[in-house]
Amino acid sequence: MKKKVIIVGGSKGIGNAIIKALLPSSTIVNISRTKPDIDDANLEHFNVDVLKDTLPDIDQADTIIYCPGSINLKPISQLSLEDFKDDFEINVLGAVKTIQKYLPVIKKSDKASILLFSTVASKLGMPFHASVATSKSGIEGLVKSLGAELAPTVRVNAIAPTVTDTDLASKILRNDRMRDTIKDRHPLKKFLDPNEVAQLADYLISEKASSISGQVFEMDCGIVSFKI
Repeated sequence: MKKKVIIVGGSKGIGNAIIKALLPSSTIVNISRTKPDIDDANLEHFNVDVLKDTLPDIDQADTIIYCPGSINLKPISQLSLEDFKDDFEINVLGAVKTIQKYLPVIKKSDKASILLFSTVASKLGMPFHASVATSKSGIEGLVKSLGAELAPTVRVNAIAPTVTDTDLASKILRNDRMRDTIKDRHPLKKFLDPNEVAQLADYLISEKASSISGQVFEMDCGIVSFKI
């Protein structure tokens, strides 16, 4: 029987790549403001703004994946309290709302899991990342707390990617010079393709990762781990 996965934010970027990676082996319910550019009998879509709208009722599922995020890079003097609130809402409160809605559903599964997303900026001090790093650090705390609270019934993990080639990062990857600069900052001399992140997501929600919970996996191309 195919795993059923609820994905929030699968219309673009990493979420979209995850849908494409999982479709051969899973049925997917996508919740986002726009429809993914994918037509498949195993994909159901709900047009929903997770922060404003009521989430749809879903009777059965094994996994929750919450993908929305933000890259709001400004000096602290230019960040308003509304900026911090907005980033916290999309990164943390949207995830909490989703988990509270669907946790009773996935608890019925014998292979239940939750996958969230952080950022390398929660570990590596980076200028202009105060708002996004603060909110994503909240996600890391949520992973640890929920992983403990929901064991052994539900596994909870997160991926913390470095710069990933998506629409969200288009401003910092907007030309060849900036792309080369970003690559050069990473010890592996590259940044991430969303399909790489999708492969790790596929693993973390699979039975192969049945002994892994409460972990935040840095896909950092070496930028956090190495000083070279």
